[in-house]
Amino acid sequence: MQKLILESDSLLKGNFTPGKLNFLLVFQVNCPGCFIYAIPLVNRLYREFSDQISFLGLSTAFEDFDLNTTENTKRLLFNNEIIGETKKVFDHQGLTEFPYPLEFPVAMDRKAGSQFDYEAGAEVICNSNPNYKVWSQFDQQSLKEKVISYLKNQRELSLTFTLNQLKGTPSMIIFNDQLEILESWFGHVSYEIVQQELKQLTGLFN
Repeated sequence: MQKLILESDSLLKGNFTPGKLNFLLVFQVNCPGCFIYAIPLVNRLYREFSDQISFLGLSTAFEDFDLNTTENTKRLLFNNEIIGETKKVFDHQGLTEFPYPLEFPVAMDRKAGSQFDYEAGAEVICNSNPNYKVWSQFDQQSLKEKVISYLKNQRELSLTFTLNQLKGTPSMIIFNDQLEILESWFGHVSYEIVQQELKQLTGLFN
């Protein structure tokens, strides 16, 4: 079972203690879909399941690095400020700010610093390929070198987003206390689908 690599800086809002069952929303502040679909959905799930499941929102950046920042995330959390493409969408609706708060705890995805071990990071990514360990040593090394080159050529690396090879935002992940990924979604998913999965899992884990 694939394990989640969860790297975050200190919490910006609320408290998060991993439990038997955990729900993670990975979002960007310059991501209209995150605000139109994902955040309202997770607010609703949080109200329904927070007594059984630990929730965390993780603000990340894999593009638009000047907009998807800690500062803009704080402005969202404490002043309901929205920016970039997200703001344009809500402006069209006559809204100058996000109309409701994020009810769940929120942290910032950790950035790779100057001491980041690119080889170790590449090894994590390579090992997520189920066939990697049975490849020849030559093929393993070839892939690892390609991944290292990719990582080094990125302007910034948000570690949770990058090491888990997420497809984009919003991404939602359910994981257990061993960081094993039990279910995940990318993009728009209905409340009913996620709710049903959480009901089944809470029955197993509680």
